[in-house]
Amino acid sequence: MTATRIGYARCSTHGQDLAAQRGALIALGVAEDRIYTDHGLTGANRARPGLDQALAAVREGDTLVVPKLDRLARSVPDARAIADELEKRGVKLALGPSVHDPADPMGRMFFNILATFAEFEADLIRMRTQEGMAVARSEGKLKGKKPKLSDRRQAELRRMYDTEEYSISDLAEVFDVSRPTVYRVLARTKAAEAGGTGGAE
Repeated sequence: MTATRIGYARCSTHGQDLAAQRGALIALGVAEDRIYTDHGLTGANRARPGLDQALAAVREGDTLVVPKLDRLARSVPDARAIADELEKRGVKLALGPSVHDPADPMGRMFFNILATFAEFEADLIRMRTQEGMAVARSEGKLKGKKPKLSDRRQAELRRMYDTEEYSISDLAEVFDVSRPTVYRVLARTKAAEAGGTGGAE
């Protein structure tokens, strides 16, 4: 049975391009039709169709090739879990030109260091994003999602619900929203009424 090199590439946002990673994988001996990709998905998200397809495609003796470890995983536990799964199946893991050797103590240590750095970088990006959003919010540049229903329509929905003549499904159809939205509006208006009552006492 001939061993095959299966490639995997990923980028976090839809604005990014996978061309460079594809080129790197082809240069590492992966056939173009053997490259699986995920576009617009972070490495912290384990539910990645492209990765699942790549893992399903490799067989014993094959090699899964990724340009860098941070394309495969953005957390130490996830990176280790994937590497352990491949080892159990007799599949090699190549990080760029280097093949990870789980039997080599130095190789395992290097792999863990790379995984730690990938996780640390992901945490930094997350923290910077949160800080940027906080600054934008304080400057009035981040308004948040616009409510699906205006205050007046929310009040009308509540009034109709209180008549006990309309079901949740009826209200969803009348106001052209989903059932979860109806439940959220009811919870929100109930909380507002409770707050108003409490203030009057």
